[in-house]
Amino acid sequence: MRKTLILKPGRDKSVRAGHPWIFSGAVLREEGEPGLGETVLVRASEGEALGWAAYSPHSSIRARMWTRSADATIGGDFFRERMEQALRLRRAAIPAQDTGMRLLHAESDGLPGVVADRYGDVVVMQFLTAGAEAWRETLVDLVVELTGVRTVYERSDVDVRKLEGLPERVGELRGEAPERVEITESGLRFWVDVRKGQKTGFYLDQRLNRQRVGEWMRGRRVLNCFCYTGAFSVYALARGAEAVLSVDSSAEALAQAQEQISLNNLDADRAEWVAGDVFQMLRKLRDRGESFDAVILDPPKFAPTAAQAEKAARGYKDINLLGFKLLRPGGVLATFSCSGGISADLFQKIIAGAAADAGVRASMVGTMTQGPDHPVGLEFPEGAYLKGLLCVRTE
Repeated sequence: MRKTLILKPGRDKSVRAGHPWIFSGAVLREEGEPGLGETVLVRASEGEALGWAAYSPHSSIRARMWTRSADATIGGDFFRERMEQALRLRRAAIPAQDTGMRLLHAESDGLPGVVADRYGDVVVMQFLTAGAEAWRETLVDLVVELTGVRTVYERSDVDVRKLEGLPERVGELRGEAPERVEITESGLRFWVDVRKGQKTGFYLDQRLNRQRVGEWMRGRRVLNCFCYTGAFSVYALARGAEAVLSVDSSAEALAQAQEQISLNNLDADRAEWVAGDVFQMLRKLRDRGESFDAVILDPPKFAPTAAQAEKAARGYKDINLLGFKLLRPGGVLATFSCSGGISADLFQKIIAGAAADAGVRASMVGTMTQGPDHPVGLEFPEGAYLKGLLCVRTE
């Protein structure tokens, strides 16, 4: 018996519009007892075939659409076509001299749950959903075939796998991963720890934002908070910043950041590194009467879902209020949120409220989002997770 998912009456509109997620509340019944990650035919309540999806019995997102073509066959040829399309986009959007990029961006590349980041000759993959897990070997083989890399390393060490009923997994899938990989971005060089670094080792989504923020840094005294391994700091120094104070809670990340300065032959005397809680450090700097010509705030995810938005909003407002207080008139604030639960509109309102409470006036001179190797499907607005504002304090 063909394994099938029947939707409730009136609950097929989002699928018809191209949205890839089917929530459990939209499902009328399941036929054929589909298992974890299995491919199921999705039908409307009256019986019309709507396409094929990956089944996930443990998640509130009960199925993720592979395709809206009921005539398609989900298998190696299908995934090869999707990957080839994704790789063509990257070749068109990313300069050939840049050796770090996201190759596959899950739902927005038509491959729900499949993430692949390339760092030189190493590809780091994540299999975030039951459907991605079910096709693991096929997907890895195709990545090797289409990219020519010798090493594929898995970093499926993320909480979302628990929601899918999957254990965390880390390790080599093909070849042997080095302790770290060197990449080039915008003429600058960076070490990436693919084994233990945050996400898959590097924040590739900030590529264009690092370039844009760097353009404002010449001659400025800069405060870079949540700096991780110092990519924004490297850009600032390379673009002529007078001095950069970088703060992160991880002493290990800061040690790597200092190596990035050496790797790019930058003046280490212009860089200061502080390991500690950013919220506390911002208050200490305020209490000491410190001030800066530029403040960069790129915190970790405060609100993974809309349910945490209210609590996260307080955190974002707190750090941005302190950031404005530390900013000299004419200074630049580059502030970001990677929280899917915080919309772009809400983020702007939070920053506006922070400026008002700090007693300053500021103008927004630009908005920022993820780079083109992290595309956002028009039918999948949830993919637009990264928000950034570039603000200038006017008084």
